[in-house]
Amino acid sequence: MNTSHERRLVLQQNPDILKGILRGIEKEGLRVDALGQLADTPHPQAIGSALTNSHITTDYAEALLELITEPRARVEEVLQELADIHTFVAGKLDQEIIWNQSMPALLPAEKDIAIAWYGKSNTGMLKHVYRRGLAERYGKPMQCIAGVHYNFSLPDGIWPLLNVCGDNLQDQRSNGYLALIRNFTRYSWLLMYLFGASPVLDANFLQGRSNNLDKVDDDTLTMPWATSLRMSDLGYHNKEAQAELQLCYNDLDTFVMRMYHAAVTPWPDYEKLGTHRDGEWIQLNTHILQIENEYYSSIRPKRTTQRSERPATALAQRGVEYIEVRCLDIDPESPTGISEQSCRFLDTFLLFCTVQDSPFFPDGGYCQDSKNNFATVVREGRRPGLMLTNQQKQSVSLQDWGREILESLLPYAHMLDQALGTQGHTEAVQAQLRKLDDPEQTPSAQLLNHLRETGLSFHDYALQRSREHHETLLAHPLPADKQAAFERQAKDSLQTQIDIEAQDQESFEDYVQRYERNLIPPEVENS
Repeated sequence: MNTSHERRLVLQQNPDILKGILRGIEKEGLRVDALGQLADTPHPQAIGSALTNSHITTDYAEALLELITEPRARVEEVLQELADIHTFVAGKLDQEIIWNQSMPALLPAEKDIAIAWYGKSNTGMLKHVYRRGLAERYGKPMQCIAGVHYNFSLPDGIWPLLNVCGDNLQDQRSNGYLALIRNFTRYSWLLMYLFGASPVLDANFLQGRSNNLDKVDDDTLTMPWATSLRMSDLGYHNKEAQAELQLCYNDLDTFVMRMYHAAVTPWPDYEKLGTHRDGEWIQLNTHILQIENEYYSSIRPKRTTQRSERPATALAQRGVEYIEVRCLDIDPESPTGISEQSCRFLDTFLLFCTVQDSPFFPDGGYCQDSKNNFATVVREGRRPGLMLTNQQKQSVSLQDWGREILESLLPYAHMLDQALGTQGHTEAVQAQLRKLDDPEQTPSAQLLNHLRETGLSFHDYALQRSREHHETLLAHPLPADKQAAFERQAKDSLQTQIDIEAQDQESFEDYVQRYERNLIPPEVENS
């Protein structure tokens, strides 16, 4: 079975296997006060411990909430859980709301942006000091950018069915997910055109840095044709040190080896900083990456880790378990930041990426054309006549290539609809065709047009919509049993953190050294 057509036919003959697809969502959102300014309050105790509550934590900044669902077999289930978590949190925020935009609210001076705190345990301090390092390396404003992460896994039975190469199921699974990632890398520019929703930012975000952005108004800046400033070099981007790291998705061994190399190799600028200042930790180490998760990418191969286990070691030992899509902007029109239509499109797109032919990237896994396409679309995706470079090194219009991809998605949408008893996947793909026909239908264009029509600044618009979403959530209280379950989980998580702190016996310095030793060299791991 060597062609995507043959693999697709096999799936069409076995539609029930698609019922085993799981998806989970991690949605970030800043806590802000009534004026839309970054909240300066600690993580609320009423929603539990940021260290140990599995559904409600923080990401980089103390005010950056991260709300996490379980993996679910149906889109309706995962969205309901996400809505329930949002509703519980909204009811516990005192005079605060969740900022429902990817680009931040009004930020204070950088020194006054609080870094996430997880308590005084060694585990909590490791998370906190890692974030101190991120602040030193990239600046605190970038730690206030928010997004939606979409976790996606396929049932184990699909890999032999698709005849994925590998000596055992673990190898088949890893090779299958890496093939998915290669295709995602080729085609993810389309996601940024269709779903990018951060074409503007508040001038305050730049904190005086020079820029060549256009003014929408005195407080709001844009690139005229941008889809996602969050995913541009104004938002999440890899600095010079990370630019040296070219991860390879051709095979897992090479991927893990390059990740290991970056996590143990010092970088001169970080060596100048050192690990301590005035007797306090400012970063975990002086390496290109403090830990593997520091590498910014639009998609990651993932494996659930055990306590103190390093992500690269987990991948080397047990292979890829699922993938994490990281390039999605918050949908400002949804109270939970992502819509059902977007989820159904993503499932279809990721299944397409799994089954389509996925040749290895040349030149040691470096995919410059794909990276250029992605960067072009986030900065000027709605520019009339925009041209991209396809896999045949041909120049092709965004609209023509986009239609070709969407038409290729339709058979996969039909398969998912057949398996799950819905028409939602087909409708989701068809809805995107309208955005290709008319760029004004894209979320980025609609947000810009709304600002221009109303005269609202980005800040005022985002605050208005965030308040409306907050009220929508509060208008639909949780059933008593769900509310009680969240209350119990919050209370239990606080006690769990206390227990962890009480159990720690070793010094933090020894703990960090032991954590560093847990990164096993791949050649040792594979011997």
